[in-house]
Amino acid sequence: MKRLIISVLIAAIISTNAFAIQTVGEETINVPVPSAVLMEKTSGEVIFEKNAHEKMAPASVTKVMTLLLVIEEIEAGRLSESDKVVCSSHAASMGGSQIWLEEGETMTVHDMLKAVAVVSANDCAVALAEHISGSEESFVAKMNARAAELGMNDTHFVDCTGLTDDPNHLTTAYDIALMSRKLISYDRIKNYTTIWMDTLRNGEAELVNTNKLVRFYKGATGLKTGFTTKAMYCLSATAERNGVEYIAVVMHAATSQERFESAKTLLNFAFANYAVCPLRSPEALPPVRVELGEYDSVQPIYSGNEGLLIEKDKMGKLRYEVNLPESISAPVTEGQQLGEMAVYSGESELARVPILAGNSVGKLTMFKMYGRVLLRMFGG
Repeated sequence: MKRLIISVLIAAIISTNAFAIQTVGEETINVPVPSAVLMEKTSGEVIFEKNAHEKMAPASVTKVMTLLLVIEEIEAGRLSESDKVVCSSHAASMGGSQIWLEEGETMTVHDMLKAVAVVSANDCAVALAEHISGSEESFVAKMNARAAELGMNDTHFVDCTGLTDDPNHLTTAYDIALMSRKLISYDRIKNYTTIWMDTLRNGEAELVNTNKLVRFYKGATGLKTGFTTKAMYCLSATAERNGVEYIAVVMHAATSQERFESAKTLLNFAFANYAVCPLRSPEALPPVRVELGEYDSVQPIYSGNEGLLIEKDKMGKLRYEVNLPESISAPVTEGQQLGEMAVYSGESELARVPILAGNSVGKLTMFKMYGRVLLRMFGG
């Protein structure tokens, strides 16, 4: 076995958070809301949870899934931000937060996305749903299917807005964090969720973001507020600093201020105490020679998460040890494990990452072997 030892010094960044609300002691923080969760984006690790799997009404935080499906349609090339969407009578009949679309009114996907992300427009959410799936009901079926794919095991959607307070329209703080994590994996959404103020209809309609953190919290990237009398004040808040992004979900807060302050408490705690350790060596992985293969070598690749959430005091000195064989015999199958990388902080092992074959290499046949011999003998 060949061992490549790569030492990387990473200075821990310790900062004083101007928005800190409470002192963090040996015990984990707490927030005065019935349910909450704090998750790191890259690893998906949960730092804090409080009744995170209790089913509750999410109000307009429902629209995280609506936005996700719209963005994924765009990313897949089946929808364009410049496409025109016609408002149906059903979409125009929505109450609550809206931009008062009229039946037959046409607006681009871009403008409707902006309206949903910034002011939680129910009429635009339904219009987009109908444009994609033909009806809100069909779109909701896609929402539930996507929720299942994301592992949102305690979620059931009845509509695409969260407006109706249907007793069967339920999710959890943890499930909201899962769909929020997926949504912010698409940078495109932040073109909308980071807008503080904007306009529609040639400046005639003014938009002001319902998420006050977008303006008042450093690094805020979104994501979605919600309120009904049943769900109370809900929020999925995301923020990024120094390349690390966190998701704070707050459910059923008593007041709007309480949801924002609770989210800030969670985010402050994360930024002050945690960092993401890269689970990839800063040096490129070298090819591994293949004996008697159709190709001379195979390119190794990493598998698994790209980062590991750790406490900041462990980030002082990271060391990566990559263990790969000098050669391997054909055949090689794509995805076959070739070796592993160990990640250390000082002498403490943090993680082991499998290193796999990035492609298949077939065994050299006798006919091809003779061809190679002849080529070497006579050149060419």
